[in-house]
Amino acid sequence: MDIAIVSAHELTPDTPAIARELARGHRVTVYTRSKTKGDGVEHVPAGPDVELSESDLLPYIPDFSAGLAQRWREHRPDIIHAYSWSSGLAAIAGSEGLDVPVTQTFHSHYDESRTPAPVRRLECAIGRRARAVIAACADEESELIRMGVPRRNISVVPHGIDVERFRRQGPAFPRGERPRLLHVGHVGAEYAVHALRAVPEAELVIAGGDDPSIERLRAVAGEHGVADRVQMLGMVPHTAMPKLMRSADLVLSLPPTVPTGTAALEAMACGIPVIASASGAHLDSVVDGVTGFLTRPDRPLEIAHRIRRLLGDATLRTAIGYAAADRARSRYSVERISMELLRVYEKTCA
Repeated sequence: MDIAIVSAHELTPDTPAIARELARGHRVTVYTRSKTKGDGVEHVPAGPDVELSESDLLPYIPDFSAGLAQRWREHRPDIIHAYSWSSGLAAIAGSEGLDVPVTQTFHSHYDESRTPAPVRRLECAIGRRARAVIAACADEESELIRMGVPRRNISVVPHGIDVERFRRQGPAFPRGERPRLLHVGHVGAEYAVHALRAVPEAELVIAGGDDPSIERLRAVAGEHGVADRVQMLGMVPHTAMPKLMRSADLVLSLPPTVPTGTAALEAMACGIPVIASASGAHLDSVVDGVTGFLTRPDRPLEIAHRIRRLLGDATLRTAIGYAAADRARSRYSVERISMELLRVYEKTCA
């Protein structure tokens, strides 16, 4: 099978790994605006050579789709898989007249209050036009159905993680004597800062965020009197995340909406217990009380109670860590997710 993967943005961490796994038995080409290097990656110039948001990318979609059309006329793929609505728009236009089925994955988690109306209309149109739509979790499947995507066209395939890189054994970054809490990503990190007030013995490390979000979180930490126990790392390379996660006693992931839940999964694969917001993909991946804890992110006292319970019981931490690593490896490995994607491709082509 000849598989074309379209990503108008910088590739997500799991995309190259999925492509490599699929390429073991099939021809796979990743088409992207970014100048990401690698086997099977083709750069399609469109607009300025910088990372753009999806709304800023919209004026350059015609150039991107024209580049795709030129390549596909020369070498017609069997199936196209587009990641994000802007990629789907380009893939549908670029494949016009080729009779190649388009499979769509949306990066965003649908939320009418957060998604501009024109973008939501585009998402709805792309979802109905695509031959198959892949949801990252059951929650997203329900939202796709509410958008008008036919249920028969939807398949639930979660994002995969590299369980060889994210694993229990391996080096960890140095740390001090305090119990370490790690929040991955700046979205929702303020809830972790609130909870830290009730866990006076612990430190909180926050990975991710740009300068404005870091300053905002510093202000929140100052207001709550915990600034001396909060460390802001800013953006951390994905290659360094396994070491950072293995240095933590607990990993927190508390965004209100959760499209993929990758951070929690990677922590689970490292054998680190997670406390995650009870939303989106977390509802599928984190088994409450078994591989971690689910909680409402706007309840800092409840989060603090979970933290203290885990920090105070090393046996419970170990048991949850082993269960989490086993679930991540058996259900969310790149190998398994690639096989599930391939089944969707084969069904769609048939």
